[in-house]
Amino acid sequence: MMKPQNFILFFVILHLFAGAGSSPTKAASGHWQLLHQNIGISATHTQLLSNDRVVIFDGAHFGPSNLTVLHRRNNKVDCTAHSAEYDVATNTIRPLTINTADDGVWCSSAAVTSDGRAFVRFVQTDGDGNGVGAEVRTYKPCSVSDCVWEVMDVVLPARRGHPGFYPTNHVRLSGRHIIFGRGRGSLFAYEFFPKTQSVSSTILHNLDRTANNNNNNNDNDNSVYPFVFLNTDGNIFIFNNNRAILFDFVTNKVVKTYPEIPGGDSRTYYSSAVLLPLKNLKSNMVVEAEVLICGGAPKGSYSQALKGNFIRALNTCARIKITDPKPKWVIETMPQARVMADMTLLPNGDVLIINGAEAGTAGRNLGRKPVFHPVIYRPNSKDGVGSRFKLQNPSSIPRLYLSTAILLRDGRVLVGGSNPNMNYNFSSAVVFPTELRLEAFSPWYLDEEFSNRRPTILYPPNDTKLGYRQKLTIRFTVIGGDGSGGGTPIAKDSVSVTMVSPSYTTNSFSMNHRELVLDPERVAQIVQNVYEVEVTTPAFRNLAPPGFYLLFVLHQEIPSEGITVMIG
Repeated sequence: MMKPQNFILFFVILHLFAGAGSSPTKAASGHWQLLHQNIGISATHTQLLSNDRVVIFDGAHFGPSNLTVLHRRNNKVDCTAHSAEYDVATNTIRPLTINTADDGVWCSSAAVTSDGRAFVRFVQTDGDGNGVGAEVRTYKPCSVSDCVWEVMDVVLPARRGHPGFYPTNHVRLSGRHIIFGRGRGSLFAYEFFPKTQSVSSTILHNLDRTANNNNNNNDNDNSVYPFVFLNTDGNIFIFNNNRAILFDFVTNKVVKTYPEIPGGDSRTYYSSAVLLPLKNLKSNMVVEAEVLICGGAPKGSYSQALKGNFIRALNTCARIKITDPKPKWVIETMPQARVMADMTLLPNGDVLIINGAEAGTAGRNLGRKPVFHPVIYRPNSKDGVGSRFKLQNPSSIPRLYLSTAILLRDGRVLVGGSNPNMNYNFSSAVVFPTELRLEAFSPWYLDEEFSNRRPTILYPPNDTKLGYRQKLTIRFTVIGGDGSGGGTPIAKDSVSVTMVSPSYTTNSFSMNHRELVLDPERVAQIVQNVYEVEVTTPAFRNLAPPGFYLLFVLHQEIPSEGITVMIG
């Protein structure tokens, strides 16, 4: 491994003289950039990999796409791709082949393996196809022109969804995956991958009782894509409809039942949720964890939308400290009502709420009044409840059902998808045609006015392997010093470090998305404009499950470009 000092001169010169890339449209608060007019498929499922590329796919049952592959798929329906790899650095798209005889790739769950090298897909082959279980597919980055998803020689027996859609995946402390799901016609169950002979699908009766078929938006579709987060005590928080439990998957016991969100409206599938950034990781007490759930559709919205009556979406967020002995939901009002939104954790601890509609519900062409303005939610705002939301500059592209948004290593948010109609309908026969454009949203911290405050990490390099409770020294440069332009040294209390686990995003939920705030223990100037910050990595796997993360240095809340690190 190269020594830190060998990086200094090269990166300082590079930062000073590197030319600018393409010129996105600027705005007062954040800016948008159209990356591709047509990527060939709809970005309904997305995941950033550790090689700085994004895997994208939609449904194989849609019919021929606009992206050609080099050989015919197994189902012999068409010779077009339903999966693609987006190269962030070169802004290019290449097709990937999914060998499937049905729509098993549609509305599934997924996660990156704990070594960060493979992308594991849990595919429901008993959806609209003829399968009777759940196949597992993997995608490993390859250098050939047309990469193929590999089908593993294993079948997961639990039936989830319609009758097999909409499960949620989460990485456990061991690096194995746990998958939760219910959906239409099946009980709420969970299972593990890789599987063992002694462990099979287990029914979670506590969440099975959250069914409320008479009042649910989508009738029987009331337990799809539950919100799942690993709590800091090692148990799993599971939210379904409007209630939640804390579950010990080792003993198969519910250890806590949370109060219902006031109002009684269903939130899963129609709203979005994040685990807010974890702080004070070295505390001797339990590390506090909070969940934020935003938007949704009132009761009856689905049946009314089918009749052409589009009810206004919910305009509230619900926030709860899941580690409190007596937790309570705190309700906050957003600037706009929103259903089918996406929520993404930003490197500086903010939450981006993006995409969605102001009326209607989740489903093809069941939403109305697209919400073009993203919103920044600042969870640590000193002004408290009512002051945490900040409107951002709008896009011009409607992003409704099955749109996606994921954080990139450079701090931008990749935005794609929306309303994937059968047969890729682009005509005026549908209110919102299938959307194939790909955009990037740059939050306020990437505005040009902050460029002289932005750190650049010099050391360690990408793909650094970390252990738990490890001292880590990060060397970085801030060309503008404290931002005054005179090279004045930065204030030591203006520096922080975060780690963000990239998400698998679909259906308004970002699975395995997690952010950790590492408190600086030492900040020192090495030479002019070059600094070191020392931190300690999380001590336990229940704080940071093993896998790959993006590590950022922040100066005055302005993040550097991230580097990839592996912890485990």
